[in-house]
Amino acid sequence: MTSQTDALSFNESRKSRLGQVMFASRWLQLPIYLGLIVVQGVYAYKFIASLWHLLSDLDVLSETEIMLSVLGLIDVVMIANLLLMVTVGGYETFVSRLRIDNHPDQPEWLDHVNASVLKVKLSMAIISISSIHLLQTFINASKLSPQTMMWQLFIHLGFLVSAAAIAYTDKLLYSTLHSAPASPH
Repeated sequence: MTSQTDALSFNESRKSRLGQVMFASRWLQLPIYLGLIVVQGVYAYKFIASLWHLLSDLDVLSETEIMLSVLGLIDVVMIANLLLMVTVGGYETFVSRLRIDNHPDQPEWLDHVNASVLKVKLSMAIISISSIHLLQTFINASKLSPQTMMWQLFIHLGFLVSAAAIAYTDKLLYSTLHSAPASPH
């Protein structure tokens, strides 16, 4: 009987170690999130360089060129926002808590972030970025082929359909989880 107990204890200990290793593997994502912070620095540099270019050439740019430059700046900001959501939200959801609950600058959305909320926020950010690109395309339509504009519109519509599908799937999952009868335990 003792050998059976020892065997069970050994198996439980091995399962526990395996679980600990698997759980600790989430830290392999840390370099990825740190890399995204570096990419945010790249976008900050790109924004400042583009703003400087706009300001230094302001007297020679046409109204359309100014509008396209401003949309380019907005695009950089939206991509930086997307990077921030992925970095902060992803780290908080998949790696570890940030422990900034009492910080006065804590983003409101971070209180209720989870994988589902993050997916919807990211899809909305991608649609917003795609919208800016589409607006740039229409403003610059005289310099683009109809085929290029058509493909950009189709891609944007693809993003919209994907976001709607994600939102619908999350709604179904949410309603299924919250309408299930309580377990008899």
